[in-house]
Amino acid sequence: MDDKLKIKLSIADRVYPLTINPNQEEGLRKATKKIEELIKQFEQNYAVRDKQDVLAMCALQFAAQVEQKSIDNEHSHAELEERLRALNQLLQEQLSS
Repeated sequence: MDDKLKIKLSIADRVYPLTINPNQEEGLRKATKKIEELIKQFEQNYAVRDKQDVLAMCALQFAAQVEQKSIDNEHSHAELEERLRALNQLLQEQLSS
């Protein structure tokens, strides 16, 4: 069955009605909460009056976090591959002795 859930999320004093899969609700509500917290933080720390500017700053911060995680993962994978190659070489040397 294709049961959909209708929810309303409030971001920056605007309500957004959404029709979602039930398994998406928790993630969307947590994301909304994080956005609202970040909006408050930006409004308190910077003289920002335009909600669009605050939302742009939020979007930039979240996008930067995603990109940084991607970069970190690439470095981790490269490091792991190098370690596996070294281990494989050691095993090959031991097996051929």
